[in-house]
Amino acid sequence: MIKWAIAGILYVTVVILGFEAYDKWFAEDKNTAAQTEEHGKQVMKMDEEAHNETGESGDSGGHAHKVSSETNHDGSEINAFVQNDQRNIKIYLKDKAGKPVDELEINHEKEFHLIIVDEQLQKYYHVHPERTGKGEFTIENNLPEGFYKAFVDIKPKNFAYKVEPVSFIVGNPSSSTHGHELIPDTTFSKKVDGETVTLKVSTFKAGEPVTLSFDLDRTNLTPYLGAMGHVVILDEYGKEFLHVHPSNEKEPVFETTFEKPGIYKIWAEFKQNGTVRAFPFVIEIKDK
Repeated sequence: MIKWAIAGILYVTVVILGFEAYDKWFAEDKNTAAQTEEHGKQVMKMDEEAHNETGESGDSGGHAHKVSSETNHDGSEINAFVQNDQRNIKIYLKDKAGKPVDELEINHEKEFHLIIVDEQLQKYYHVHPERTGKGEFTIENNLPEGFYKAFVDIKPKNFAYKVEPVSFIVGNPSSSTHGHELIPDTTFSKKVDGETVTLKVSTFKAGEPVTLSFDLDRTNLTPYLGAMGHVVILDEYGKEFLHVHPSNEKEPVFETTFEKPGIYKIWAEFKQNGTVRAFPFVIEIKDK
């Protein structure tokens, strides 16, 4: 009888201890599961925030939050923004993180060259905005109504940079001003303000080194922005930009390469008798 009583007590003790161990294990497992679920929510939240910061899930912000060491497809690490009103045109330079870019090298006596053309590539302006803030440059807006493209020609000290067109609108122009068609010149002599300049092109083939030489009255020719002239070239779509300087300090001779066939607009700038004039030419570059 005593043996049965002892056995019964032992059985009850084992059952109680078993239930206590089960309750403790279940509680720990439940707490672990809760912690795992909470951790998962935090990871998802962090991932969503990171996703939004890189601009991959929204249509606002773009790549503005990416670090400055990352480049876009063309290798440029700087974005240029143009803002204009009736009085001024402002240009903002920012890196890929949205921070102002302010350190620029002096290039031909200026740290900022701004080329503006209208959409039809008929109007041409080469101006030099003044610094008005960190990464901010301003120039007076004297443009007539129209659709324009700005080319910010700078040399940043610590960033890779490629000139790209920045479109902007002045006033309320008619949509009929959209579109253009460049027709290659049949003669390469141009007269502006009584001054005549003749262009000679060494080759009209794409992918080959080309020399652009200009015949003009050199008796009244003086340096302009540290050179005996400047040549700006755009393709017919206003996308590909070239700013070429003379190959030497004494002659208006320029060397470059047209990578692709197509029609190009050339503006040759010379300072004569103290006045800077731009002489326009349209040429067609053909395939090899």
